[in-house]
Amino acid sequence: MLENLAADGAWQALVCHRPFSRFPQGSIMHHYTTPAAPPPGMASYSSGSEARLEILARLLDSRWRVPGTGIRFGADALMSLLPGLGPVVSTAVSAYIIWEARRLGVSGGTLLRMIGNVGLDSLISSVPLAGSIGDVFFRANLRNMALLRRHLARRRGPPR
Repeated sequence: MLENLAADGAWQALVCHRPFSRFPQGSIMHHYTTPAAPPPGMASYSSGSEARLEILARLLDSRWRVPGTGIRFGADALMSLLPGLGPVVSTAVSAYIIWEARRLGVSGGTLLRMIGNVGLDSLISSVPLAGSIGDVFFRANLRNMALLRRHLARRRGPPR
């Protein structure tokens, strides 16, 4: 059964998130930890990560809509209502998006812009009550996803 899973490579999209193996070439563990070609229907490993990060960014920044208006807000604005712990948790989740972007090969300059977005968002969130309102209008995670999408589009090349 393990051979069947290894042959199609689908299990590696779920289990192995690293583009390289820490084990020596030729060892049995090298075979099971080195990613194979992407599974059928999946353009690349980054598309799965990109979709997961997009869902997370939308949850944080624009999940719900204020009835009767076009104003959207997310968990980031709600967490900043909790003094102390809320902004810290929100910043930690935003840092995960940046960490994943680094893993996907985003350049240093783009990573610095992403860190700046999260830093400004954290600064805004640190102001009690007004920070929640600021979080509704400054959507750092969606901005970071736009930067990540731009990077991945450049890496994939022009559409055919």
